[in-house]
Amino acid sequence: MIFSSYSFIFVFLPVTLLVYRLLLFWKKDALSKLWLVAVSLYFYAQGSPEFVLSFAGVILFNYVLGSRIRRLHVSDNKQHRSKRILLAIGLAQNLALLGYYKYTNFFIENVNALTGESLALKSIVLPLGISFFTFQLIAYLADCYRGKVEEHSVIDYLVFITFFPQLIVGPIVHHGEIIPQLNQHRRRFFNQAEVMLGMFLFSIGCAKKLVLADPLTAYAEGFLADLPGADAPTGWTAVLSYTLSYYFDLSGYADMAIGLGWLFGIRLPHNFDSPYKARNFREYWQKWHMTLSRFLGDYIFRSLYRKEAGSGRFYTAVLVTFLVSGIWHGAGWHFVLWGLINGIFVCAAHCMTRNKLRLPFLLAWGLTFAGVVGTRILFVSTGLTQSMEIFRKLFSFRDILDAADGGMRLASFAAFNLYPILLLIIAIGIALFAKNTREMTENFVPSRKHAVWAAVLFTLALFHMTEVSDFLYFQF
Repeated sequence: MIFSSYSFIFVFLPVTLLVYRLLLFWKKDALSKLWLVAVSLYFYAQGSPEFVLSFAGVILFNYVLGSRIRRLHVSDNKQHRSKRILLAIGLAQNLALLGYYKYTNFFIENVNALTGESLALKSIVLPLGISFFTFQLIAYLADCYRGKVEEHSVIDYLVFITFFPQLIVGPIVHHGEIIPQLNQHRRRFFNQAEVMLGMFLFSIGCAKKLVLADPLTAYAEGFLADLPGADAPTGWTAVLSYTLSYYFDLSGYADMAIGLGWLFGIRLPHNFDSPYKARNFREYWQKWHMTLSRFLGDYIFRSLYRKEAGSGRFYTAVLVTFLVSGIWHGAGWHFVLWGLINGIFVCAAHCMTRNKLRLPFLLAWGLTFAGVVGTRILFVSTGLTQSMEIFRKLFSFRDILDAADGGMRLASFAAFNLYPILLLIIAIGIALFAKNTREMTENFVPSRKHAVWAAVLFTLALFHMTEVSDFLYFQF
């Protein structure tokens, strides 16, 4: 079950929201939280039925560990050692779970390549959202160890981890963002402005996903499926389509998740802040998938670097952080390379800032966007070999330019691909010049204009909802 489907919009969501609001109206606060946990587990079971019991066991195990860690005192050396052991157990369990499901076959493939063996690959189905909820659990345990977690009930913890809008693809939330909200008085009351904002954001997210992201993704996947027979114009249209479709797919999911949060009186953090307007990669990663960048910064980078350390340690910490990001995104050497290249670009941006070097905006933006497109090619490829083949296709204009009818062939290409090209132009225009949903949310006041826009976007999305397509990050 995904957000942009008839079953979710017309069955699951209305029933879930109605029961939740009735329980709050009847002042059954604990039952309303239990209801959210129950429907969230049901929601998860629709995508990973074979893993839902294991998922429940994992989150309860982490709660027990976190509770025990919180109750031990740092001042007592023996208890401090116990805290470190418990934290290590929790980290090992979460990383081992992620490692087994995500990297077992990658490990076997590399062992076979190095040793000449022919070990059989495992039939492993990746559980939905494992990359996201694993990071959330790791952050929770680390904060328990650091003494940043206030006392809370197991019900509040379960809502924080399982809340279905952010369970599968984020945003990656901190306990301090969700648990305090669950006991605020305002959650118990129906707030018309919050509900209208939620519907507005949900409609925007649906339109991003179904009207823009899905057609662009389909075009780009068609290019990869027929790579040997493709030409340069098709290649450039496809890689730009992938670059834009990933943004609208993931930010569309985030908008829907945040909008759903508002419907339930729970505010989720924004995840995107117009990243394609960035003038360098440091700024880009401050605006792209911001809750992931925050996690990597708080729990990887800051574990490796302190302010008093030198520049060498700083740049090493940046590269290691992006290496972890690459490995987290996927099991493949092209993901490792993708992470390292992003880290090098971020280091270059930091170096320029420290030395007060500043390029003209258009040049800086152009180089950054070219870097985003190039790294996206690595990201969407099946491996390094395919990546190199795509790059070769992009710069194979010679056949067209040398042909007597080259101009006619380009015009014919544009005519036969008018729809994806128009979508691409619209997507670029929105990404570069329109307000993002964070800006729309600030000082939001419900109006007739917002209602009309929500209705138009939602209607457009419904007409495109004939086929249910997964979000691109479901595979991570």
